[in-house]
Amino acid sequence: MEGLRRQYPKSKIVYVEGTGLVGPVTKAIPGNALCTETSCKEHGLRADYFANMTLQGAPTLTRIDDAVDFAWGDTGISPQLLKNYSVRWTGVLTPPETGDYLIGFTGQDGYRLWLDGNLIVEDWNIHHPASTLTKKVRLEKDHQYPIKIEYFQNVRSSEARLVWGLPDHGGQEEISAAKDADLVVVVLGLSPRIEGEEMKVDAEGFGGGDRTRIDLPASQERLLERVEAVGKPTILLLMNGSALAVNWADEHLCAIVEAWYPGEEGGTAFAQAIAGNFSPAGRLPVTFYKSTEQLPAFEDYAMAKRTYRYFGGEPLYPFGYGLSYTSFRYDNPRVDAAKLSSDHTVTVSVDVTNTGAMAGDEVVQLYLTHPGISGAPLRALQGFQRLHLERGEKKTVVLKLRDREWSLVDDAGRHRILPGKVELWIGGGQPSTRPGLPKTAGVSSQFTITEDETLPD
Repeated sequence: MEGLRRQYPKSKIVYVEGTGLVGPVTKAIPGNALCTETSCKEHGLRADYFANMTLQGAPTLTRIDDAVDFAWGDTGISPQLLKNYSVRWTGVLTPPETGDYLIGFTGQDGYRLWLDGNLIVEDWNIHHPASTLTKKVRLEKDHQYPIKIEYFQNVRSSEARLVWGLPDHGGQEEISAAKDADLVVVVLGLSPRIEGEEMKVDAEGFGGGDRTRIDLPASQERLLERVEAVGKPTILLLMNGSALAVNWADEHLCAIVEAWYPGEEGGTAFAQAIAGNFSPAGRLPVTFYKSTEQLPAFEDYAMAKRTYRYFGGEPLYPFGYGLSYTSFRYDNPRVDAAKLSSDHTVTVSVDVTNTGAMAGDEVVQLYLTHPGISGAPLRALQGFQRLHLERGEKKTVVLKLRDREWSLVDDAGRHRILPGKVELWIGGGQPSTRPGLPKTAGVSSQFTITEDETLPD
């Protein structure tokens, strides 16, 4: 966001974050809501650290932790507790307002949490990555609730966070901020904490670590719609590790930026991209479907009706898709042999010209189609090359195909070269598109295979 503010120093930019949330917002409980005892002479919790994973014996270290919000990594809490330690935190929790809270814990490895003498959550297991468990609890303003947490860490990285979700106010804080803004950036998506196999995710749209729906989580969708209704230019910045069906956003927002999990420089890259410092050239490595209704059940491992190679429906965004601030033209496709036997190498070349108003990168993609052959994919990406072109500049791109890249896999799992025509598409994405997306720049060509051969494994 600092990079964005540098680009627009006189503009008010609001940053709304809900990444990874599948319910009300949860965050670390601050120290001012925690006290070591009822007199509240000291904020935080009493922490007893043990040099074992079973909370046995006398503590090796006792101190006051301002909050339970730690990511110790592999280092441990002290030289005496580098590995295989446990912690017990005790004190009281005082909520700032009355309401239904989500109370829980994020831990790696085991943890259990008691509130007012009741066991709230427990995951007393060794696991990776960290898990988060929460429970809805009714709390009264200024009432002091005894709290106890037990936690152990095994040989891997350690993480321990006491979290809560404050009562839901319908996003009023975000809406108020958006009304006073010139531009709104809403950061939504999924988190590695909820996106992975064999994870404990108890929420709508998830079956453990599997996803039963590919929409944005309902709470995020509601937040996005409420913020957009304010009427200010709104950009959706997605952070996720798999495809999301952002149909509503596609219809209503001025821009969507897919960031995946970008790392610490992601914010700078995003700011520079939307400020126009460079022309984006990212391309989707997966298909973005409109819903799970377009797909077979995830227990079905057949390739039929899935991935760009076999999906016959209309995707939200196709594999290989991505927008740019400039435009490109493809001309003069060449294949070095119109007919070839199995032992050839095919050389494909094309001229690419930057016809837009600024310099930019283009990702040239080469797709092959085998018409009339049963079981062949609709098309298959068999080559690509990224190149930089100044405004008005033209370059020739050369891609080579070996026999394995124009072969097909039969029912027995063998790579076979089959006689017949092979159609080529060379462009900035797949040749097919849908209403609402720009036409893909590119050109077609073809060659013919004259022999039948089975390739070695």
